Amino acid sequence: MSEKDTSTYELATFAAGCFWGVESIFKQVKGVTETTVGYTGGTYPNPTYRDVCTGITGHAEAVLIKYDPKVVSYEELLSIFWRAHNPTTPNQQGPDVGTQYRSAIFCHNEAQRMAAEKSKEEFDRSGVYTNKAVTQIVPASTFYDAEDYHQDYFEKHGGRSCHFLRAK
Repeated sequence: MSEKDTSTYELATFAAGCFWGVESIFKQVKGVTETTVGYTGGTYPNPTYRDVCTGITGHAEAVLIKYDPKVVSYEELLSIFWRAHNPTTPNQQGPDVGTQYRSAIFCHNEAQRMAAEKSKEEFDRSGVYTNKAVTQIVPASTFYDAEDYHQDYFEKHGGRSCHFLRAK
């Protein structure tokens, strides 16, 4: 996805475990116009899936979301993010283990950072989990699109997401 041409749209980037499941949840949200799975938050230039799986690139599997803020707010996307995974497990979601599966919110501006911090505090107070969220809230950095075979994975392969959307 090009980060250009977003004049009427905004971007959000989330990491919450395997990007296939995260993408499948956000694709269903009214107001989300495009999703791209990829890698961000690391130091290695132009990483491949094989590179990221080594755990040494520092990248997380993430989803870059283009959305229409007139239809869905960033706060609503954050609510979905918290409900779509267990943000209290460091570097793990279900059977997927490694730094590439960490929980992270990559903020594209100061307003997103403030909203993310507030939503994390609300999540921690909610008592949904005994432990507090380990979710990183960091500035968005270069996003590298994953290989084509990872894009829209469940749509292409008829699979079922390992992610779930917990009730509010």
